[in-house]
Amino acid sequence: MNRRDFLKNASALAAGLSLLGDAGRASTAGGKALRPNIIYIMADDLGYGHLGCYGQKEIKTPNIDRMAAEGIRLTDHYAGSAVCAPSRSVLLTGLHTGHCYVRGNRPLPVEGNVPIPADSQTFGKVMQSAGYTTACIGKWGLGYPGSTGDPTKQGFDHWFGYNCQRQAHSYYPTHLWRNDKKVMLRNRGGAKKDYSHDLLTAEALKFIRDNSKKPFLLYLPYTIPHSAFQVPELGIYADKSGWSKTKKSIAAMITRMDRDIGTIAKLIKDLGLDANTLVIFTSDNGSAGGGLHSLFKGSGPLRGKKGSLYEGGIRAPFVARWPGKIARGAVSAHRSAFWDMLPTFAELGGAKVAKETDGISLVPTLLGKKQTEHEYLYWEFGKAQAVRMGKWKAYVAKGKLSLYDLDKDIGETADLSADQPELVKKIKAIIAKSHRDTPWSNWKYTGPIPEGGGRPKTRKKRTRRKKPIQ
Repeated sequence: MNRRDFLKNASALAAGLSLLGDAGRASTAGGKALRPNIIYIMADDLGYGHLGCYGQKEIKTPNIDRMAAEGIRLTDHYAGSAVCAPSRSVLLTGLHTGHCYVRGNRPLPVEGNVPIPADSQTFGKVMQSAGYTTACIGKWGLGYPGSTGDPTKQGFDHWFGYNCQRQAHSYYPTHLWRNDKKVMLRNRGGAKKDYSHDLLTAEALKFIRDNSKKPFLLYLPYTIPHSAFQVPELGIYADKSGWSKTKKSIAAMITRMDRDIGTIAKLIKDLGLDANTLVIFTSDNGSAGGGLHSLFKGSGPLRGKKGSLYEGGIRAPFVARWPGKIARGAVSAHRSAFWDMLPTFAELGGAKVAKETDGISLVPTLLGKKQTEHEYLYWEFGKAQAVRMGKWKAYVAKGKLSLYDLDKDIGETADLSADQPELVKKIKAIIAKSHRDTPWSNWKYTGPIPEGGGRPKTRKKRTRRKKPIQ
């Protein structure tokens, strides 16, 4: 073989190896992955109407509002489900609630929740495969300590926070978890107490500092503003005339979280990471009931609240900032959902998505480019289902399908199903094909009951005949 033929063959071999190395990797900039640091911040029970950039007038959220002004705000983004555990299952695995493992909240006789399986594809694992250092700091809710669903077994190099979502109902818990170690807190009495939200923020700041020289992904699922409504100081709301203690506490909690998001943003700038860090803020489901919903119009113009598949239960705020990549002040009505995040992160990091996902990468929307659209979005929760298809929203409960034109009726007040028989027929077919049975509902904890434990009280299940959709 002469020199010219040798070089030609060597070049072809190198090109082939390069293609093999890039197989399954999505590209965003001329075939090259962008590989930013990613910080994904998720509030707990924060509604579509709780932020200034979505119309809130009473609660002050200047840092999140600044993120929206300097980045992009999505108007039609959706959580994975209407309650905590399934929504987090969807987010982590990229599978909607017709396909994912955990589809509801269930108490266990131990600290923790029903675990996702060991072989689950999670965005943590996907980003680890791309060389990212990963952390989950906050509320987990997808497996008890040491189970297959432990964060350290599902793609996170570092973990700190509440393993059990029931324990996250208090901001002064007896302990949190750091990896496989129980961290005892000063909340059993005495003058000094540890406010969990502040500990989560401190841990997040440390993780960012410690990993500032390499690509990292920080998943930061805060517990604010989930009840109980506990906060060390009422701050600017302390002297609000006519406000109840509950109203002041809720507002102070959300503003405290906003303050800490500002602190994170400042650290990123101080470390020189601003231009290479994507920060996203969202919420795990719609506004919870009670004070969150009634005192501040937590669902905004939407019908329903947490626990419902009406828009108020599943539509979530979504704000993202990435200087130099995301246009300032952008607003998009692209229809997206939690199951889009896994392919989005994978594309940004140049990672391979090896298993099934229901998601479509949002990178084009973030960068102001042409975006592939979902044919439809699908949810199921208990006996209810919902489908978003273009401007149309179908809601099914007790076997009855209602249909709404969200372009004209964002509050879902006028049922148009009788006027759209062909569309109703199509949506029924989508519902039928979107559901797969999952063994999670038959999963039983068979391990030991801790001393002083005991099985949680559960309501007796009523058997109901499944009604055909009308």
